Amino acid sequence: MRAQGISINVIVVAAIALLVLVVLSVVFLGRFGVFTAQSADCSNKGGSCTTGACPTGTSEYSAWNCADTAGGARQACCIAVQ
Repeated sequence: MRAQGISINVIVVAAIALLVLVVLSVVFLGRFGVFTAQSADCSNKGGSCTTGACPTGTSEYSAWNCADTAGGARQACCIAVQ
């Protein structure tokens, strides 16, 4: 009697497929992080980053990001109120 089992070809193909899935997930998840950072940027949403209080006719929207100034001051994202 000959033992029945998984052939070496099936194991090699499965290993290659797993490797391809890992590489694709790293590529897409890495780029997804870049997309998330850009989509949360204040200026990409039509706002403006200001230090201190928002100007008249605008309102602070804290869900969108503004980089701190070179001096370390916090900036707020101000969106026009319609």
